[in-house]
Amino acid sequence: MTALKGVIRVHRDGDFLAVVARREYDAVLAMRALERAARWEGGATLPEPGRLFEILAAYPAERTVIQEAGQAAAPPGGRTLTARYRRHYQMHGSIGPSCALATFDGTELTVWSHAQGMFPLRKAIAEMLSLPEDQVRCIHAEGSGCYGHNGADDAAADAALLAYALPSQPVRVQYTREQEHLWDPYGGAMIADVSATLGAHGRISDWNYCVRSPTHLTRPGGAGQLLSARLLAKPFAEPPPKALPQPEGGGDRNAIPLYALPRARVAHDFVSAMPLRVSALRNLGAYVNVFAIESFIDELAEATGADPVAFRLAHLDDPRARSVIETAAAQFGWGKPVGPRRGVGLAFARYKNLAGYAAVALEVSVDADTGRVRIQRTVAAIDAGEVVNPHGIRDQVEGGIIQAMSWSLYEEVLFDAQGVRSRDWSTYPIARFTDVPETIAVHLVDRPGQPFLGVGEVVQGPTAAALGNAIRNATGVRLRDLPMRAAHIKEALAT
Repeated sequence: MTALKGVIRVHRDGDFLAVVARREYDAVLAMRALERAARWEGGATLPEPGRLFEILAAYPAERTVIQEAGQAAAPPGGRTLTARYRRHYQMHGSIGPSCALATFDGTELTVWSHAQGMFPLRKAIAEMLSLPEDQVRCIHAEGSGCYGHNGADDAAADAALLAYALPSQPVRVQYTREQEHLWDPYGGAMIADVSATLGAHGRISDWNYCVRSPTHLTRPGGAGQLLSARLLAKPFAEPPPKALPQPEGGGDRNAIPLYALPRARVAHDFVSAMPLRVSALRNLGAYVNVFAIESFIDELAEATGADPVAFRLAHLDDPRARSVIETAAAQFGWGKPVGPRRGVGLAFARYKNLAGYAAVALEVSVDADTGRVRIQRTVAAIDAGEVVNPHGIRDQVEGGIIQAMSWSLYEEVLFDAQGVRSRDWSTYPIARFTDVPETIAVHLVDRPGQPFLGVGEVVQGPTAAALGNAIRNATGVRLRDLPMRAAHIKEALAT
């Protein structure tokens, strides 16, 4: 292999196999030749895609009750509704693949990376190479964003291993699109089960909710959380996954509803075993939990014949929550008729139940022949405490709405028993410029003198739920699985 043009070294340490060349394209050609020549054995077998949620539901789980409130027993009578909501694996989809640069002078190692945490990365690399931490320096460099934990740390570890093996030669590791898609630590598949009883006057008298989720954090830490460190001849063990505690939570983030309910029970089933590697994807469990709660609230409102906005307000005693809903509804023109195959939806949440409040209302059109959803207009109302930088808030909210729209309508990691199949943008589509809503209006509810609450991730969950509610309003079809892809909508409309 080293006879190939420009190749400096083929480096193998256990199952970690890399080729180093002087020019990028020479490295690509050598890598492809190496892929054809290499023979691999073993490895995990993935489940059949159609059985993903069946397997997830059957995994052993550690249950934590995170809310037990209200009456000791539900009042007799009433009508009980149940629903299950699910989220498929989703990836970060970083437009720029991960990259890192490293150099080792025989004593000190320096790594340039776009990972989010330089000090945790430094600790993990030092452990992997058995170097004192004061001989490792990690420097942040601008690169593809991850909104959590993408391949940046792993690329940095790869570069460190190769630089350590080639002292005095700077090494740049650049992932291909396929590598970024295949090795990204995905946002985990999740299941949310919810039931509620409607009592007198169409009000909720009992609420039960349980979310089943893997961990949402496997960032370094330690060497065992670097992918390449687990492949070495003397491998580092992956540490046991952990659940993130309340009040912010991980899989159970935003699982506790903000509504005033006479009786409520909320549980988190933490699953430690998962068939695909997972970590932090923006919003963690809040995206799924808000989607489930706010979709189910609409289902309950429909069951009672109530307007969804009025139904929410009837169950809220938090004045700031009421205010963002009322503002979004008023600015949107809630209640005005829309055209055929068009629908409207609204959803709200307070991110982490302790950060900013957000309500999102939107109008969609649905093509019955293709199932394609088009967002015609979006209105968001935000209460983040005292407003310091209104342009910054609007930028965050607009970006969050577009990202959540992409997650909710398009993004799903495809796999089969042979491995992950989402290897490029055709097999893992994301929203394009033509998919962006026609208009996005952001209205700020300023609270001078009140604490700053933050708006970084306040609209992802409400946007997903508002989309599901609007699709229901437009078509009569209720979709409970994320993403709500056009093919799923078309199939539902045909049944």
